[in-house]
Order: sequence, then C-alpha cells, then structure tokens
Amino acid sequence: MSLATRSRRYVLAGLVSLGAATLCLPAFAQSRERVKFQRGNDNAYVEGSISGDGYHDYILGARKGQKMGVSLISGQAYFNILPPGSTGEAIYNSSINGNDATNIVLPANGDYTIRVYQMGAAADGGAKTSYGLSMTIM
Repeated sequence: MSLATRSRRYVLAGLVSLGAATLCLPAFAQSRERVKFQRGNDNAYVEGSISGDGYHDYILGARKGQKMGVSLISGQAYFNILPPGSTGEAIYNSSINGNDATNIVLPANGDYTIRVYQMGAAADGGAKTSYGLSMTIM
C-alpha cells in the first residue's frame, strides 16, 4: 500500500471519527427549574429569557383532577404544558390556543412541565426574548 493511500485512509478515518463525535454532542443546553409555591399561595410568578431555539422548563408537582392555569407575557415566546412522562406531547399548546391557559384539568399525579420556547424567525434567527410567566394549581 502506498504512502498516499495510507494517508488518505488516516484522513478519512479521522473525518469519520470527528463526524461521529459531532453527532454525539448534546443539543444546545436548556434550562430546567422546579417551581415551589410559597406557603399559603396557589400561584407563582417567574421572569426569564430565552434565545433562539432554546427553551426553559418549569416543573410543578400536581395531582390528578387539580386545575392548572398558566399565563405568559411575551412578544415572541409560547409555552406548552407537558404531563408527567411526556416525551414532548402537550396537553396545552399556547402557539395554537393562546398565551392564557385556564382551568386545565390535570389527567395524572406527578410532575408537569411548563416549557417556554420560541418559534419561526425568532427561533431560527437567534432572537432573545424576555418573558413573565404566572402559574397556578388549584
């Protein structure tokens, strides 16, 4: 085998390894925060910001049959309510139903995720969006 052929094989093997390593890199780091209501309150308010296609998850524990309300104040952000065990399926999608969810009856006991995100040009263009998020469980 010639030196040129061996060199090409090493370069090709290196590129394949680099490509495999790149595919294994984690996606853009996301934020996750557990929300705890202050004693005597059934609601919480948080402020935050997201950039591009990033998202922020807020985790709330609740019981089956309780009602959840979520309100998002933002120009470009939306939220989904994900039930316990969800792999992305939402029981409420604000990009379809609006940024005020009221009286959402919870189908199971466990941790619910409120995922705040951007879509379209804001997500694709890397826009940074600030928001206020109010969450209630009754």
